[in-house]
Amino acid sequence: MSSDYSFCPRCAAPLAWLELAGLPRRACLAANCGFVHWDNPTPVVAALVEWRGSIVLARNQAWAEGTFGLIAGFLERGEEPADAAAREVKEELNLAASAVTLIGAYAFPRKHELILAYHVAATGEIALNEELAEYRCIAPDRLKPWDFGTGLAVRDWLAQTRSGAGS
Repeated sequence: MSSDYSFCPRCAAPLAWLELAGLPRRACLAANCGFVHWDNPTPVVAALVEWRGSIVLARNQAWAEGTFGLIAGFLERGEEPADAAAREVKEELNLAASAVTLIGAYAFPRKHELILAYHVAATGEIALNEELAEYRCIAPDRLKPWDFGTGLAVRDWLAQTRSGAGS
């Protein structure tokens, strides 16, 4: 068990582990406070970007050489997930989304995230933002999924595409 909190962010009292809603959670025992650190996963959007007949994979500046993935970012407060996927594609690749279709939702326990993955058909010219080091364009028939995180969305998109259900 872990928690980012040792003290209550409302009243500064020490937090205690309590069983709440079936799980151990950090909670404030101070009278009239009631703070509970629910520690729920963070929502993230991912975009499997299709551009000029290829899938665009990108390498984040912080990643090792040769490591590529989908375009992804955090869902902002009040933002629709599909709009967030289109926003991330614009911010990171400078491409405009012409169509955004849900692939699926995926738990990513290693990073404590919930990934909402979309297929994004995009137009324009690629210009990487400061987060990205490089990109690669892969023919859909050469794309290989990986066994975690956004790789599960790649797997599902490939299965949908091959069965005729995807675009």
